[in-house]
Amino acid sequence: MATPTPPLHPVVRDVTARILARSVGRASYLEAIDAARLRRVARGRLSCANLAHVFAAADAADKSTLRAGRWPNLAIVSAYNDLLSAHQPLERYPALLKAAAREAGAVAQFAGGVPAMCDGITQGQPGMELSLFSREVIAMSTAVALTHDAFDGVACLGVCDKIVPGLLIGALAFGHLPAVFVPAGPMPSGLPNAEKSRVRREFAAGRVDRDALLEVEARSYHAAGTCTFYGTANSNQLLMESMGLHVPGSAFVPPGTPLRDALTRCAAVRLAGNTALGDDYRPLGRQIDERAIVNGIVTLLATGGSTNHTIHLVAIAAAAGLEVNWDDFDDLSAVVPLIARIYPNGTADVNHFHAAGGSAFVLRELMDAGLVHREARSQFGAGLEAYAQEPALVDGRLVWREPPAESLDREVLRPVSDPFGAEGGLRVLRGNLGRAVIKTSALRSDDLIVEAPAVVFDDQESLLQAFRAGTLDRDLVAVIRAQGPRANGMPELHQLTPVLGALMARGRRVALVTDGRMSGASGAVPAAIHVTPEAAAGGPLARVRDGDVIRLDATSRTLSVQVAEAELAARPIASLPPAGAGHGRELFATLRRAVSDAEQGARACA
Repeated sequence: MATPTPPLHPVVRDVTARILARSVGRASYLEAIDAARLRRVARGRLSCANLAHVFAAADAADKSTLRAGRWPNLAIVSAYNDLLSAHQPLERYPALLKAAAREAGAVAQFAGGVPAMCDGITQGQPGMELSLFSREVIAMSTAVALTHDAFDGVACLGVCDKIVPGLLIGALAFGHLPAVFVPAGPMPSGLPNAEKSRVRREFAAGRVDRDALLEVEARSYHAAGTCTFYGTANSNQLLMESMGLHVPGSAFVPPGTPLRDALTRCAAVRLAGNTALGDDYRPLGRQIDERAIVNGIVTLLATGGSTNHTIHLVAIAAAAGLEVNWDDFDDLSAVVPLIARIYPNGTADVNHFHAAGGSAFVLRELMDAGLVHREARSQFGAGLEAYAQEPALVDGRLVWREPPAESLDREVLRPVSDPFGAEGGLRVLRGNLGRAVIKTSALRSDDLIVEAPAVVFDDQESLLQAFRAGTLDRDLVAVIRAQGPRANGMPELHQLTPVLGALMARGRRVALVTDGRMSGASGAVPAAIHVTPEAAAGGPLARVRDGDVIRLDATSRTLSVQVAEAELAARPIASLPPAGAGHGRELFATLRRAVSDAEQGARACA
């Protein structure tokens, strides 16, 4: 007898329903992608001169196929570069995809590349102010690649931070095409994360020198593949699994292995079969619906993923005509248990998580608990069932099998019935300072409430200088304003984590309040981030002064400054520094003027 399907949790059901109800643009979006569908090869509508340009540089076999107009043509859009360890393995993928496409009765062409900057390199540097807006550039670059209108499907090659969201937003503009995302996999585990964090704090406190710190960092980031902490890059990979866009189970398979190559080839074969030319048409724009978005949010919460996705998932949803806000995250977080502990929410990295049961275990648990929509569309199989299995090579053949019935390491991964925490790892704060997000999955219970005088800065370097000068050795709430999308592109402020962590290690009561972002690798410092409205838009942070008492209370989900309402309103808005110049920042002035607030996805292009 088949096991009955568990009912959907009522909060998951209600949040999904209200997203759809408020999404007035969804119907128009679907009409547009339906109108763009063709039941013949897309290049068939090109003129002869257009088509000749499409195959001019192709080899003889592909030229003949493209000219005949019978097989689908798959676009490869890649974020390859050999500066980023996560993207260096992508160099080999186009050849694998092209060969597999031919075997499946299709052609694949490298349609275009997208930029891929590394937040690990730009943290604390001027280039970080371009980071969030690079998502818009990537989305536009994806659109440029696909606008040749010669393709029947798209394989998106990318891994990190803004890159996967940008690729997905760009592909959704061509939502009549099926899309598959092809990851690279993580680098081998290096220095334990706890040791890396310890040495960073020691360096911040001046007890070890730069050479010692560099040696630790080099032992942590040491090979091709994705960085192994659970930041935005690896959160992206788990979201692509839960939203049905990967070959199932491919998120954390290491690069350069036979299994990784088999999964990459499989992506091309399945994509060819999902085009409008066959009987299994799976357009991306219909796949990414309200259920897919909720599945992504739930998986993020259950694993303590990156706070950056309170911005990116909102923007992805908007690209599909769906309207999501932070209340959706907050309500889901109240009922979704935390079932994974991966650094910075624990000591394990994603390789340990994968070995303990990984994404297949997580998705099976969430499905069996009725916390995700198991019937949501995907590019593989019927619903999400295929994603509750893990891939393997048996006699050279790619197969899928059940994940472990029990977690192989309960310090890393647990069932829904015995979670690390009853709630997900994220909460929304509200009060007279606006709305903000806080990541709670890595916080001690004693750090959920902090009340202390404000020390106000307009950039992170000023705070670092004050720390080095010894003026911050006390209880405080560090306010870093003028860091929102409109002010300077909303850089991550990850450099503050070791410094504030060092103060906490001395027994000081410390919190951070900012309209900027923290890295997906942050979490041990209580931080109210993405404060909306931002200071540059006249938000209340622009009226906070040194010495004002601020209360951050993650238990009651409040964020407030203890200043009378009339007095706060009467204060003049502080004069904020202009956006920086140099390092290409001038080129992004138009995006800064056009950008929405963080809760609307910090969108500058739509």
